[in-house]
Amino acid sequence: MPNISPFIITGLAVGAVYALSGVGLVVLYRACGVLNFAYGAIGSIGALLAWQILEYWDVEILAWFIAIGASTLLSFVYGRYLAPRLAYRDSVVKAVATLGFALILLGIARWYWSDDPRHISFQMDTVGISILTVRITLTRIVAFGSAVVITIGIALFLNNARIGLSMRALANNRDLSALLGIPVPQVETRAWLMSGFLAGVTGLLLADLVRLDAIVLTFMVIPAMAAAVVGRLKSLVGTLVGGILIGLFEAIATPFQTISPYRSVIPFVVATMVILWLQRHKQVALAKGD
Repeated sequence: MPNISPFIITGLAVGAVYALSGVGLVVLYRACGVLNFAYGAIGSIGALLAWQILEYWDVEILAWFIAIGASTLLSFVYGRYLAPRLAYRDSVVKAVATLGFALILLGIARWYWSDDPRHISFQMDTVGISILTVRITLTRIVAFGSAVVITIGIALFLNNARIGLSMRALANNRDLSALLGIPVPQVETRAWLMSGFLAGVTGLLLADLVRLDAIVLTFMVIPAMAAAVVGRLKSLVGTLVGGILIGLFEAIATPFQTISPYRSVIPFVVATMVILWLQRHKQVALAKGD
């Protein structure tokens, strides 16, 4: 029986980043009705720029600033100038459009940075604590803590702040929101900005915890979407729990050679099991009501 304690620690950290990515997807979906397949690609551009800054000047604060700023800017450009043109199109069309944007960003990344192996690490990786012979780096602590704090903060923001309430109203009915005086373009743009900011943060963390590769980071949107599905694309707390569970199961499966090659299906399995459980719970509730 392999020692799975180090994998659990890694799984909690990576799962928390999945959850934070899922939160970014849910916020955008609740406000604009867009399932953003470009989320991972947006984060990957930011992470690659951070690596470039560290290679040139080795200034970590500047790298974080540039990376998050670039991801936020990319999300803003799409949300401000492209997304409104598809506002009244079918949800599938909106999603496919973001997939096209992801492919464009991925092509740019592959053209400029090529496929050379890269690694990014931060000073937080050198600081940590040991619990039961397992070393927990500050990066992992920050990843887990930021996911919990940001998720709770965004939930409070959406439920109490005026702009948060406007986002919720916009998700229900775009035209009615406009008639009620809600500035639809501004609210949607802020949702894209928020999502881009989170993409930049999660892209950097995943580049450190998993791998700095444009393709890998782009496809990290899959477990993030699975986490969002666990939250039914509306519950931020459910998304947080879903992301952590996915990260844990992926990590625990790693040391077992018989199931390790199939870790990529874990996000789908977790999302499917939760959906079936929720459906069963709903049917039981309806039966009791009858």
